[in-house]
Amino acid sequence: MSEHQKHFPEFYVTAPQACPYLPGKQERKLFTHLTHEKPPALIDNLLKGGFRRSQNIAYMPYCEGCQACVSSRVVVDDFEAGRSMRKLAGLNNDIVARRIPPSPTSEQYALFRRYIDSRHSSGGMADMDVLDYAMMIEDSIIDTFLTEYRLKPAGISAKPTKPEKWPLVGLALCDRLSDGISMVYSFYDPDCGARSLGTHMILDHLAYTRMLGLPFLYLGYWIEGSRKMAYKKRFQPQEHLTGNGWVKA
Repeated sequence: MSEHQKHFPEFYVTAPQACPYLPGKQERKLFTHLTHEKPPALIDNLLKGGFRRSQNIAYMPYCEGCQACVSSRVVVDDFEAGRSMRKLAGLNNDIVARRIPPSPTSEQYALFRRYIDSRHSSGGMADMDVLDYAMMIEDSIIDTFLTEYRLKPAGISAKPTKPEKWPLVGLALCDRLSDGISMVYSFYDPDCGARSLGTHMILDHLAYTRMLGLPFLYLGYWIEGSRKMAYKKRFQPQEHLTGNGWVKA
């Protein structure tokens, strides 16, 4: 491998396949491999510039005649939770968030399988086994972390000794970038629908990003016309990536 190949990305394009978000559409992806030889600043710029990470691959949509997928990020310091979001704080005050290294466990995988089987049984992740899951969690060359969400049992004191033994109800896989946090993937207990755990996890990461003094929380792609991605528009103000750079949405 030449020095040029080691330090600069080589891009590839996938074959067309059915779009999982927009019926009747075909999707293709532009992707490159992330390696330790690539300068950290280059990888950071890729992930801030519209690419998403899946294990050690950075990818972005490369679809002919369609630009529905738009990179989105929340402007953390200007975000204000609405009334319905504020109610979640009281509803979920018995859930404790723990930031931990990206290490897969059988407990996580069991929750992941319940979530996928309940919410996305026909999606692209439906066939992931425990080894696939482990690779998703731990195969990363950048600063990656997990946030566990555990439910405090009734009657437990406010200062617990072993919250890691409490029931796991949610998990978020995230990357730390130079200007923010990128939420890579998250899942939760499908039996906790009334708690709106998906929203709760985003709100928690907004607060965490603000605590770190970073300006942006990256939410991945908002896809116009996709009901699955409509929730992302609730977190305002947002910036979307365009041909002229990041602009207020």
